[in-house]
Amino acid sequence: MYKPSDLLFVPLGGSGEIGMNANLYHYDGSWLMVDLGISFPDDSMPGIDVVLPDLSFIESRRDKLAGLVLTHGHEDHLGAIPYMWSKLGCPVYGSAFTLALLRRKLAENGNKYDIPLIEMSPGSVFDIGAFSVEMVGLAHSIPDPTALAIRCGAGTLLHTGDWKFDATPGLGSDTDSTRLAEIGDEGVLAMVGDSTNAMVEGRTASEAEAEAGLKDAIAAATGRVAVTCFSSNVARIQSIIRAAQANDRSVAVVGRAIKRAMSAAQEVGYLRDLPDFVAEGDIALLPRENIVIICTGTQGEPRAAMAKIAAGTHESVSLDPGDTVIYSSRQIPGNEPAIARVQDALIRRKIRLVTDEDAPVHVSGHPSRDEMIEMYGLIRPKIAIPVHGTARHLMAHAALAD
Repeated sequence: MYKPSDLLFVPLGGSGEIGMNANLYHYDGSWLMVDLGISFPDDSMPGIDVVLPDLSFIESRRDKLAGLVLTHGHEDHLGAIPYMWSKLGCPVYGSAFTLALLRRKLAENGNKYDIPLIEMSPGSVFDIGAFSVEMVGLAHSIPDPTALAIRCGAGTLLHTGDWKFDATPGLGSDTDSTRLAEIGDEGVLAMVGDSTNAMVEGRTASEAEAEAGLKDAIAAATGRVAVTCFSSNVARIQSIIRAAQANDRSVAVVGRAIKRAMSAAQEVGYLRDLPDFVAEGDIALLPRENIVIICTGTQGEPRAAMAKIAAGTHESVSLDPGDTVIYSSRQIPGNEPAIARVQDALIRRKIRLVTDEDAPVHVSGHPSRDEMIEMYGLIRPKIAIPVHGTARHLMAHAALAD
């Protein structure tokens, strides 16, 4: 049994698995939660839409839970809030885009709860229970991602969240190495860090390289082009738009989740100079070689636009033999069979398929090994705590940090 004075880190999800990130910190009788995400079912879970973390541990201690701080707006970091906030009842802190996205998700779920949402920004410091929490700006595959410098009487902890180094991120800024180095100079007891690419050598490519790859892939295409990407990757959406414009193609956006993310981005000052989009109902009116369609469905989701397009059942978008589909995304572990089914349907219809195995049309939002080594050089923690990965990711991260 722990004592009130103990400093504890308790991962409720996201350690030993991909997705469903939910982490707890304890000190001086106070609890702080970082992220509350979902994961998605694989083929072994028929009839299941989302998978949620088990909050029974903190639910029985909710009177001591001072707050929930979100590192960023990806589903695996905030997607469980509409389903599970009632078990917590605490204020929720996050960056401007993260909260804008969360508000839209809550509205889609009927705004069942009056959740106190408190905006933070890089450089801001909030006292939350027994902790002082500072946000540090990062680069990742979504606007406004942050690391958290969590200070308490036992020392300073750095929770990296999802991150990479990227001098040309498309939107926002590179990871704030200067501030991270300053925090490292203060002395860091433990770093709780991203393990996603701990087995990938070298450095992760820049978003600028993905944009260049998309321009080339669209230039090589004949007929209609559809590009699918993660709906929250606003920088990638911008890259696709620029790549289409460079090839004198108009753009249509298909899928509720992408439109929601774009709306949230515009609310907080991103995507200011967008072209006029082609309405879904007008796609068929344009010559096939004059349009790029941005759509949802990277992971083979059966109700997403790409699955319907592949099956020939989408109400607004049709593809013919010789048209091109570009997957500007990665495969989340567990989703490979669903993605393969959609891609096989496209191939059977003689639609040309381009993935990151064929051309540089996607870059990761996570650090590869050289970047992780650089981060450890900045922070110099006494303790390394790998999170955000399966057992093999965590073990590879631990070996790197040793």
